[in-house]
Amino acid sequence: MIRALRIPFKKLCFINSLWIALLGFSLQAQLSEGAQISILTCDSGRDLYSSFGHSAFRVQDSANGINWVYNYGTFDFNTPNFYYKFAKGKLLYSLSVSTFSDFLFTYELENRWVKEQILNLSPEEKNDLFLFLENNRKPKNRDYKYDFLFDNCATKLPEVLKKVLGNNIQFHGEHLKNKFSFRDLIQQNLLTNSWSSFGIDLALGSVIDREAAPEEYMFLPKYVMLQMQNTSLDANPLVQRERSVLEYSNKKFSYNFGISPLFWLLLLFLFILTISYIDLRNGTRSRWLDFFLFLTTGLAGLLIFFLWFMTDHSATANNFNILWAFPFNIVACYFLLRKNSIPKWMGKYILILLVLMAITLLLWIFQIQQFSPLISVVFATLGFRYALLYRYFTNINPGLK
Repeated sequence: MIRALRIPFKKLCFINSLWIALLGFSLQAQLSEGAQISILTCDSGRDLYSSFGHSAFRVQDSANGINWVYNYGTFDFNTPNFYYKFAKGKLLYSLSVSTFSDFLFTYELENRWVKEQILNLSPEEKNDLFLFLENNRKPKNRDYKYDFLFDNCATKLPEVLKKVLGNNIQFHGEHLKNKFSFRDLIQQNLLTNSWSSFGIDLALGSVIDREAAPEEYMFLPKYVMLQMQNTSLDANPLVQRERSVLEYSNKKFSYNFGISPLFWLLLLFLFILTISYIDLRNGTRSRWLDFFLFLTTGLAGLLIFFLWFMTDHSATANNFNILWAFPFNIVACYFLLRKNSIPKWMGKYILILLVLMAITLLLWIFQIQQFSPLISVVFATLGFRYALLYRYFTNINPGLK
């Protein structure tokens, strides 16, 4: 859904303007009778940013030498404070224009299919849409604040069509036989036992667990393509015909269980189980192990807190992962590293953590928020260690250890 610019943004804009000037074309010009406007849908890629595919408009007019792709999924790596703005949800994305051959280059290299849906538009509608895109790609109009669910390269396409065609265009939802939440739709594009799937479920809150309306499915490119097949314009099908521009089949992604999150979480569980058994038999406590667990969960909780309360990301709100990845563990880990003088409240604090984990499980059972299935291993690991620590702090004087 995201396509980074490969050349400096200002240079790209200059080149685009030069194309128009050299062709003697302006916003007042008319497309020829043989012009076509279509929607391009691109296959998913290996990297997380490309896991959901991509969508764009294509304008073809051989009489005027036009074969351009209008792409709402571009951003500029040279933006000042790029990573800070990306984390805060304040990074601006832009509409850019490239030649069709340049657009296809990446997908040819990565063996990703590209499908095209030619729109059934009148000459006047084609010109209206073309002029809208040309006006929208002006420097003063091209930027918008990206939102993964509600304002991205895919959602822009039906939004533009609605603005240009008005009430003449109708999106029908009868083709959606099953009802899915936003989280369900996201996970359709990811392998459950993958770091990307695990990370997304950790970072995104309960707001994405509501059922998506039919038009909201179009935050994903493949559902834009399906929706176009079920859209009418003046009671006629919007799509005149479809074709494959690039066709690649039997694409295989390598899978290595040894680097998967489940493997490492199970390994951590067995390690902590073993150390905890030794601690229990000897009546001791492995301080560095507790420090590691509390530091890790505390940092995860701070990240969730940051994404929930300190960013503009709409999908990271109401994230109840914060109940088990508790931010205050970052403070507790300091005291747990001590050999002596453990605060008397530590036993009660551990009990609170166990209660919070139980509340998290109830939220999961009652489907208030869906959590990654891999979290069950995390819960088993933390629950076992917390129970041991609670027993330790309530039955043994920590000051003597």
